[in-house]
Amino acid sequence: MALLNPLRAEILSRLAEPASAAEVARAINEIPQRVNYHLKALEKVGLVRRVGSRQVRNLVEVLYLAIARTYVLSEGLNWAGNTVQQIKDQGALSHLVTTAERIKRDALLLMERSDQEEDIPSATLDTSVRLASAEQRSAFVEEYVQLVNELVKKYQHSATGAETYQVILAVYPKGGEEA
Repeated sequence: MALLNPLRAEILSRLAEPASAAEVARAINEIPQRVNYHLKALEKVGLVRRVGSRQVRNLVEVLYLAIARTYVLSEGLNWAGNTVQQIKDQGALSHLVTTAERIKRDALLLMERSDQEEDIPSATLDTSVRLASAEQRSAFVEEYVQLVNELVKKYQHSATGAETYQVILAVYPKGGEEA
Protein backbone atom coordinates (compact mmCIF):
# COMPACT_ATOMS: atom_id res chain seq x y z
CA MET A 1 0.00 0.00 0.00
CA ALA A 2 2.95 2.33 0.65
CA LEU A 3 3.79 2.21 -3.07
CA LEU A 4 0.40 3.54 -4.11
CA ASN A 5 1.45 7.12 -3.39
CA PRO A 6 2.98 8.37 -6.67
CA LEU A 7 5.49 10.56 -4.86
CA ARG A 8 6.80 7.52 -3.00
CA ALA A 9 7.09 5.61 -6.26
CA GLU A 10 9.04 8.52 -7.74
CA ILE A 11 11.31 8.66 -4.69
CA LEU A 12 11.99 4.93 -4.98
CA SER A 13 12.86 5.31 -8.66
CA ARG A 14 15.59 7.81 -7.64
CA LEU A 15 17.15 5.43 -5.13
CA ALA A 16 18.80 2.92 -7.47
CA GLU A 17 22.00 4.47 -6.10
CA PRO A 18 22.42 5.75 -2.51
CA ALA A 19 21.07 9.27 -2.06
CA SER A 20 19.97 11.60 0.72
CA ALA A 21 16.51 13.14 1.12
CA ALA A 22 17.97 16.48 0.00
CA GLU A 23 19.43 14.97 -3.21
CA VAL A 24 16.18 13.22 -4.08
CA ALA A 25 14.23 16.40 -3.33
CA ARG A 26 16.42 18.41 -5.73
CA ALA A 27 16.10 15.74 -8.42
CA ILE A 28 12.29 15.72 -8.31
CA ASN A 29 11.85 19.42 -7.48
CA GLU A 30 10.24 18.74 -4.12
CA ILE A 31 10.88 20.08 -0.63
CA PRO A 32 13.32 17.97 1.43
CA GLN A 33 10.97 17.72 4.42
CA ARG A 34 8.27 16.08 2.30
CA VAL A 35 10.76 13.64 0.76
CA ASN A 36 12.18 12.84 4.21
CA TYR A 37 8.66 12.11 5.52
CA HIS A 38 8.02 9.66 2.67
CA LEU A 39 11.48 8.09 3.01
CA LYS A 40 10.73 7.30 6.65
CA ALA A 41 7.42 5.70 5.63
CA LEU A 42 9.19 3.65 2.93
CA GLU A 43 11.88 2.61 5.40
CA LYS A 44 9.25 1.58 7.97
CA VAL A 45 7.70 -0.91 5.52
CA GLY A 46 11.09 -2.16 4.29
CA LEU A 47 11.16 -0.65 0.79
CA VAL A 48 14.31 1.43 1.43
CA ARG A 49 17.18 1.00 3.84
CA ARG A 50 19.81 3.27 5.32
CA VAL A 51 23.17 2.57 3.74
CA GLY A 52 25.33 5.26 5.28
CA SER A 53 25.64 8.88 6.19
CA ARG A 54 27.86 11.84 5.43
CA GLN A 55 28.68 15.20 6.93
CA VAL A 56 27.41 18.18 4.91
CA ARG A 57 28.42 21.44 6.58
CA ASN A 58 27.05 21.10 10.10
CA LEU A 59 24.42 18.47 9.19
CA VAL A 60 24.58 14.69 8.93
CA GLU A 61 22.75 13.41 5.85
CA VAL A 62 21.41 9.86 5.88
CA LEU A 63 21.85 7.95 2.62
CA TYR A 64 19.03 5.64 1.50
CA LEU A 65 18.87 2.88 -1.11
CA ALA A 66 15.83 1.14 -2.61
CA ILE A 67 15.76 -2.56 -1.72
CA ALA A 68 14.58 -3.61 -5.20
CA ARG A 69 14.56 -2.43 -8.80
CA THR A 70 10.94 -3.47 -9.48
CA TYR A 71 7.88 -4.15 -7.36
CA VAL A 72 5.05 -6.57 -8.07
CA LEU A 73 1.70 -6.70 -6.30
CA SER A 74 0.88 -10.29 -5.43
CA GLU A 75 -2.09 -11.99 -7.07
CA GLY A 76 -2.54 -13.55 -3.61
CA LEU A 77 -4.02 -10.27 -2.42
CA ASN A 78 -7.24 -11.41 -4.14
CA TRP A 79 -8.39 -7.89 -4.83
CA ALA A 80 -11.47 -7.56 -6.99
CA GLY A 81 -10.87 -6.19 -10.50
CA ASN A 82 -12.67 -2.96 -9.67
CA THR A 83 -10.46 -2.50 -6.57
CA VAL A 84 -7.30 -2.85 -8.67
CA GLN A 85 -8.69 -0.34 -11.21
CA GLN A 86 -9.64 2.06 -8.40
CA ILE A 87 -6.11 1.83 -6.98
CA LYS A 88 -4.66 2.61 -10.43
CA ASP A 89 -7.08 5.52 -10.89
CA GLN A 90 -6.38 6.94 -7.43
CA GLY A 91 -2.63 6.65 -8.00
CA ALA A 92 -2.86 8.43 -11.36
CA LEU A 93 -5.08 11.18 -9.93
CA SER A 94 -2.81 11.63 -6.93
CA HIS A 95 0.12 11.99 -9.31
CA LEU A 96 -1.87 14.62 -11.23
CA VAL A 97 -2.39 16.62 -8.02
CA THR A 98 1.30 16.32 -7.08
CA THR A 99 2.29 17.43 -10.59
CA ALA A 100 -0.11 20.39 -10.47
CA GLU A 101 1.41 21.47 -7.16
CA ARG A 102 4.90 21.25 -8.66
CA ILE A 103 3.84 23.32 -11.69
CA LYS A 104 2.36 25.97 -9.39
CA ARG A 105 5.50 26.09 -7.22
CA ASP A 106 7.78 26.30 -10.28
CA ALA A 107 5.60 29.01 -11.90
CA LEU A 108 5.68 31.14 -8.76
CA LEU A 109 9.49 30.94 -8.63
CA LEU A 110 9.69 31.87 -12.31
CA MET A 111 7.31 34.80 -11.76
CA GLU A 112 9.66 36.09 -9.06
CA ARG A 113 12.56 35.91 -11.53
CA SER A 114 10.41 37.66 -14.13
CA ASP A 115 9.67 40.46 -11.64
CA GLN A 116 13.42 41.10 -11.64
CA GLU A 117 13.33 41.84 -15.39
CA GLU A 118 14.63 38.38 -16.34
CA ASP A 119 13.22 36.97 -19.59
CA ILE A 120 11.40 33.70 -18.78
CA PRO A 121 10.24 31.88 -21.94
CA SER A 122 7.38 29.46 -21.34
CA ALA A 123 4.42 27.90 -23.13
CA THR A 124 1.17 26.25 -22.16
CA LEU A 125 -1.05 23.89 -24.13
CA ASP A 126 -4.65 23.57 -23.00
CA THR A 127 -7.05 21.64 -25.22
CA SER A 128 -9.79 19.03 -25.03
CA VAL A 129 -10.50 15.92 -27.07
CA ARG A 130 -13.64 13.76 -27.11
CA LEU A 131 -12.85 10.05 -27.02
CA ALA A 132 -15.66 7.57 -27.67
CA SER A 133 -14.38 4.50 -25.80
CA ALA A 134 -11.77 3.12 -23.42
CA GLU A 135 -10.01 1.56 -26.41
CA GLN A 136 -9.86 4.90 -28.21
CA ARG A 137 -8.61 6.60 -25.02
CA SER A 138 -5.87 4.00 -24.64
CA ALA A 139 -4.82 4.36 -28.29
CA PHE A 140 -4.81 8.16 -27.96
CA VAL A 141 -2.61 8.09 -24.84
CA GLU A 142 -0.21 5.58 -26.44
CA GLU A 143 0.20 7.70 -29.57
CA TYR A 144 0.40 10.89 -27.48
CA VAL A 145 3.30 9.50 -25.45
CA GLN A 146 5.05 8.24 -28.59
CA LEU A 147 4.79 11.61 -30.35
CA VAL A 148 5.99 13.56 -27.31
CA ASN A 149 8.96 11.20 -26.91
CA GLU A 150 9.86 11.66 -30.59
CA LEU A 151 9.61 15.44 -30.25
CA VAL A 152 11.82 15.46 -27.14
CA LYS A 153 14.43 13.26 -28.86
CA LYS A 154 14.42 15.56 -31.91
CA TYR A 155 15.18 18.69 -29.88
CA GLN A 156 17.17 17.22 -26.96
CA HIS A 157 20.58 18.88 -26.70
CA SER A 158 23.30 17.58 -24.41
CA ALA A 159 25.73 20.49 -24.74
CA THR A 160 27.05 22.09 -21.58
CA GLY A 161 25.31 25.38 -21.00
CA ALA A 162 22.14 24.35 -22.87
CA GLU A 163 19.12 25.51 -20.91
CA THR A 164 16.87 22.75 -19.56
CA TYR A 165 13.10 23.13 -19.87
CA GLN A 166 10.58 21.16 -17.85
CA VAL A 167 7.92 19.44 -19.99
CA ILE A 168 4.79 18.23 -18.20
CA LEU A 169 1.79 17.01 -20.16
CA ALA A 170 -1.35 15.44 -18.72
CA VAL A 171 -4.41 13.65 -20.04
CA TYR A 172 -7.43 13.34 -17.74
CA PRO A 173 -11.23 13.46 -17.97
CA LYS A 174 -12.64 16.96 -18.06
CA GLY A 175 -15.04 17.21 -15.12
CA GLY A 176 -18.30 19.03 -14.56
CA GLU A 177 -19.52 19.19 -18.17
CA GLU A 178 -22.33 17.51 -19.99
CA ALA A 179 -21.30 15.42 -22.99
